[in-house]
Amino acid sequence: MSKDKKKESNQKQELSEWQKRNQEYLKKKAEEEAALAEEKEKEKQARKEASSKLLEEVKKSSSESDEEATSPSKEPSEKEEKSQKDDSKVKEEKEKKKEKTEKPAKPKIAPVHIWRAVSILVPSVLVLLFSVYLLTPLSTIKNIEVKGNSNTQADDIKQASGIQDSDYTLALLLDKETYAERIKSNHWIESAKINYQFPTNFTIEVKEFDIVGYYVSGEEYYPILSSGRVESTPVNRLNLPETYLTVTFNDEQQVKELITGLSTISEDIKSQIQKIELAPSKATADLLKITMLDTDEILVPLSELSKKLPYYSKIKPQLTEPSVVDMEAGAYSYTIADKLIEEAEEKAKQEAKEAEKKKQEEEKKKQEEQGSQTSQQSQSR
Repeated sequence: MSKDKKKESNQKQELSEWQKRNQEYLKKKAEEEAALAEEKEKEKQARKEASSKLLEEVKKSSSESDEEATSPSKEPSEKEEKSQKDDSKVKEEKEKKKEKTEKPAKPKIAPVHIWRAVSILVPSVLVLLFSVYLLTPLSTIKNIEVKGNSNTQADDIKQASGIQDSDYTLALLLDKETYAERIKSNHWIESAKINYQFPTNFTIEVKEFDIVGYYVSGEEYYPILSSGRVESTPVNRLNLPETYLTVTFNDEQQVKELITGLSTISEDIKSQIQKIELAPSKATADLLKITMLDTDEILVPLSELSKKLPYYSKIKPQLTEPSVVDMEAGAYSYTIADKLIEEAEEKAKQEAKEAEKKKQEEEKKKQEEQGSQTSQQSQSR
C-alpha cells in the first residue's frame, strides 16, 4: 500500500500547470451541472405540488356540489348555478395554470447582441436615406438672397460666387467660406459672408467699397473706390450726391497713392475738398492743386499728402479771405487776389517776351529778304 501511495503522489507532482487548470475547470463544470439538475428537480416538484393542490380543490368543489344536490332546500336552482359557476372558474384557472406550465419560457436576447445589431443597422439606414436624398431634386434646392449691395446687382454677386443651380445644397453648406471668398473677385466687394437658415435658405451679406470721389473726363463721371480702383462705367449725373470730390487724373498708381494718403486725413478736411488735380512745377513733378469748397487752394506734393495736408486745419483759422496755402516747400499762404495779380504779371511778361521774340523773327526775316534781293541784283548786272 505504501508503494501505491508513493506512485500516486509522484503522479500528482508530475502534473503540468495546464493539466491542473483542466482538472479545476472539469470540477467547476461538474458542480454547475449538478446545480442545474437540482434546480430542475425543484421546478418539477413545485409543478407537482401545484397540480395536486388543483386536484384537491376540484374534488372539494365536486363533493360540496353533490352534498348540496342531495340535501333538501327551498332554492336548489340558485345553489346549482353557483356550483356550476365555481366549477367553471376552477376549470379556467386550472387550464391557465396548465398553459403557463406547458409553455416554455422564451429565451431573452442579450443586450450585447442588441447593441451590435443597432450599431450596424442605424448607419446602414442613414447611408441608404442619404443616397436616396442625393438622387432626388431636393438635394439641389437653394434659396439665395443677397443683402448689403447698392452699386452691384444681386445676379453679378451670385455669378462671382460660382454657385450653380446644379450644386448640392450640402456642398454649399460645408464650403461656405470658399464661395464667399470668390465673391471678392467682384471689384466692388470688400468682404462677403454666407449665412445658412434651415432648410434650404442662404443669405449672402456683402460690404461694398466706399466711393471716395469721381474721376472727371469731359462730362463723364467715373467712381473712384476706396480700394483705389477707378470704375470703368460712368454714373448718371442725376445720381451724383450733393457734394462730392472730383479728380482730373486717372493714372492707376497715382490714384491709389492719393486714396492711401486721403485715408489718413480727418473727415473735416476731406469733406471740404472739392477738386484735386495735378499741377507739376519745375521742382515737384507730383505737385497737387487741391481746391476747397470755400475756394481756398492748397499746393502739396502727392508723396507728402498725408504728412502735410493735416496742417491746413491749423492754417485755415488765420486766413481772412480766400487764399493759396503753398506746402510745396515749407508752408506759407497768400491771397487769391495776390495770386491773380502775380499770374497777370507773369502773363504780361510772357506776352511781352513772345512779342519781342516775334519782332526779332520778323526783323530777321526782313534782313534775309533784303539780302536775297541784293544778291539777285548783283547777279543780273
